[in-house]
This record gives sequence, C-alpha cells and structure tokens, in this order.
Amino acid sequence: MSDSAEVAEMQAALVRLRRNTGVSVVFGGLLHDPHRLRIAQVSGARTSALQGLGISAGNGLGGKSIALSRPCGVTDYRKARHISHEYDAAVTAEGLCSVLAVPVVVRRRVRGVLYGAMRQPVPLGDRIFDAAVAAARDVEQALVVRDEVRQLLTKVRVPDVDSVSWEKVREAYGELRALAPLVGDPALRETILSVCTRLSAAGVQADQPAVALTPREVDVLACVASGATNAATAQRLGLRHETVKGYLRDAMRKLGAHTRLEAVVAARRAGVLP
Repeated sequence: MSDSAEVAEMQAALVRLRRNTGVSVVFGGLLHDPHRLRIAQVSGARTSALQGLGISAGNGLGGKSIALSRPCGVTDYRKARHISHEYDAAVTAEGLCSVLAVPVVVRRRVRGVLYGAMRQPVPLGDRIFDAAVAAARDVEQALVVRDEVRQLLTKVRVPDVDSVSWEKVREAYGELRALAPLVGDPALRETILSVCTRLSAAGVQADQPAVALTPREVDVLACVASGATNAATAQRLGLRHETVKGYLRDAMRKLGAHTRLEAVVAARRAGVLP
C-alpha cells in the first residue's frame, strides 16, 4: 500500500468518526517507526497547532495509547494526572478538553492512532468510544489487506516457470485474485490485476485460442485451482454458494470442460490461470 493510500484510509476513517459521533475535532496519523507518530490528518481544527505534531511513545495521551496498545481517554486533558503533558501547548491552542486516543493495531504492532476530542470537559461515552474503535479497525483491516498484497507481489514478481516453486506462485496468484476486490485504492488494485494477467500469460502457448472469461469467473477458477471447495470459494470471495456454482458452470462451458479439473487445465493452457 502506497503512503498516499495509507493517508487516504486514515483520513476517511477520521471523517467517518467525526460524522458519526459529532465530536469537535478528529486527528491522527501513522507511525513511521515503532516509537514515533506524526499527526498528519486533522479535521475540525481552528488552528494549525496539531498539524505535524510529533508524538513519542509514552508521552501524552496518544503516546500512552501507543505504549499500552489500547484506547485511552481523559475528560480534561490539561488537568489529567495519569498522562504526561509534553503537548499541552498544542492542546491549549486548539482549546481541547475531552480527548480519546485509539491505536490502530496490526498483528500486535501499533501502526497508527486516531483521536477524537471535544472542546468541553464532558465524558466521552460508549457510543463515541465504540465508533472510534470501529474506525481504527477499518484502518487496521485496510492495512492488513495491503500488507498481504505487498508480500504476494514480492513473491510473484519474477516467477520461474521451470521451478517447482511455480506451485507457490499459483497459490499466490489465487490469493491475489481474492484480495483484489477488497482493495480500495484503484491504482493498487489495477497493479494487482496487471500482475495476475502477466502471471496467467507466462505459460500460454502461442497456438492456444483466447477464452473470454469474466473477472469473477477467473476468481472462482483461481480458488478451484488452489483446491478450494465451492463453499470455501464462496467464503473467500464473499459470494453466495449458488453464485459460485453459477460462475464455475459458465466458465466450464466457455472452456469446453466437463469437470473442475478439466476447467483448471484448460484455463492454464489458455493463459487464464498461471
């Protein structure tokens, strides 16, 4: 996932948080090393005091959230005794009182922090807390998908069609096809599909006739090629069981295949699958 896409995911989550809860200000950012965060996205602010602010693990409310890897909140930031006060100047300049900080945790590692704040010293109730946690989870899921995509793209960047590792490349291809619809960044999604196309064409012979399958038919065939049942394919692709059967039936007809195995073999010969 590109830096710009990560910024967009964080910004979208913050906008949803503010819209769904009515908090005065939302802000946040992603960690560029394990111990330091820079506030990169701000919505609802009256000043520029928060923009670009560097937060160190353990310092202030956000730093405490990073260190503990859990949400933290205060009703009156400047009077709170259980946090340090390195950032009081910025908080005071923006006029914030009640503040909530929720970490974005991916595979036990904090990758970012989302904040929600009010300009009055009022308790931030369960509704705001739950909405902030949900927003952080949205960012987490987006980062998980993009991390997996990066790993898979690295794995299949230069495939060796003569190696026994080609089966691993085929597995990676199937996973990429399943992940592509989950990627919100259009540029990254197109990159994934482009890599899939190059992989599927790697072993095609010049005299093989072209076969026009829909993207979803290819997705289903990729899952079938990995050994997945129709039920597992439906779960992986987020489709109904009957829908998967329909896509598979149509793909088999186009490929002139009578069994799932014949369909996979025919798709590979035609350059539809690697």
